[in-house]
Amino acid sequence: MSLPISKANISPVLKKKTRYRWVVLTIIFCLYVVCMADRMNIGVLLPFLKKDLALTNFQSGAIASFFFLGYAVSQIPAGFWLSKKGSRGIVTIAVIAFSVITFLLGTVSSATIFILLRLVLGLAEGPVPVSMTSTINQWFPAKEKGTATGVYFASTQFAPIIVPIVATSIALAFGWRQVFFWFAVPGIVLAIVWYLFVRTKPEDSPNVSKDELEYIRQSEVITEVISDEQKSLGWIDKVIRYKKVKPLTTNKGIFTTWNIWGNTLSYFLMNSVVYGMLTWVPMYLVNAKGYSLLKMGFVASTPAIGGLIGAILGGWLSDKVFLKRRKPTMLITAITTSIMMLVIINIPNNGMLVALSLGLAGFFLNIGLPAFTAYPMGLTNRDTYPVAIATVNSGGNLGGFFSPLIVGAILDATGNYNLAFGFFGVLLVLGFCVILTIKEPVQN
Repeated sequence: MSLPISKANISPVLKKKTRYRWVVLTIIFCLYVVCMADRMNIGVLLPFLKKDLALTNFQSGAIASFFFLGYAVSQIPAGFWLSKKGSRGIVTIAVIAFSVITFLLGTVSSATIFILLRLVLGLAEGPVPVSMTSTINQWFPAKEKGTATGVYFASTQFAPIIVPIVATSIALAFGWRQVFFWFAVPGIVLAIVWYLFVRTKPEDSPNVSKDELEYIRQSEVITEVISDEQKSLGWIDKVIRYKKVKPLTTNKGIFTTWNIWGNTLSYFLMNSVVYGMLTWVPMYLVNAKGYSLLKMGFVASTPAIGGLIGAILGGWLSDKVFLKRRKPTMLITAITTSIMMLVIINIPNNGMLVALSLGLAGFFLNIGLPAFTAYPMGLTNRDTYPVAIATVNSGGNLGGFFSPLIVGAILDATGNYNLAFGFFGVLLVLGFCVILTIKEPVQN
């Protein structure tokens, strides 16, 4: 006679000795901090580049934007490669490649070559985020994926906290070219660390105990049995359309479901705001608020300080409060950040208030960002997730291509930064509407 499954029955299965998955997550965090630093130092350096290379606002936007064109183009091929070959080799090659290109950016003397190298930088870096989230999907059980993804996204906000201060200090002391030379070094080091200490799957790692592997894999089997006990969130479940969704077991299915495309479109709209602000907030502080370059470096880091807290909190909320539902934090991000755009437009020119409003905007913007990456985990299996997240990242990061260009054109035509923040607000409202149209899958 078989015993009924209960928490008492399964507690021995959940025992674990090693916790190596958290070491892997730490390496992911550090490596992606370097990725973000190499891509977003350009926003801090634009005031220096504009003066030295006599750039227009549109050219400045193009230098920022063309990174994301290359970044988007390389994601889907990387997803197919990952689904066949794994993440260990592709990450090592990609990180070394974009580190070398970062170094070369310090040697450029024309806007055209700068734009082309930024395009190549994006092509080289594109495989990395797909690899990071695919590694999380392999290394963490379903109940920890939101939290782990939140920590990963926190790395995208930790870099903008330190980069404005570090890059501005280096540029003022030694010149803007030295920023690229210095920033190229950490990537080479971390590429070696990744290759030595991270494997595509926990089964391949000598540092993972049998108990930890069973926890990562068997906990998913257990939750399939007890998933009927999952608590209802009442009206929230109705709003987010919480339903059983057939898993996407083929790559063809990924390209034919609105849930993936809707997530991609809404992520595109969110990223348009993220990278639009990363590119233009430093210039906004210098030109619209009259800040010195050094003061700009400190205040420009406030959205990232708020974003770091928001990303970690958002991942935890998604797992623990909303019980693995991803859409609630996505919706919170869209509506609250749109409100913050109105606040920024109307804020008086007071240093403390400007820093606070930008910090809150970063906080609300990042509460839901981890969920856009975690959402496809509930629709796919471990084999199809790399292509799914590559599709989401590819389309989503095109926002980083279009938004800086559009804002640059707006500023060239009007010189009005309030119109730029108004543009961001409209995108956020559209994103809120799109998020409502996709289903929230019941996860095992």
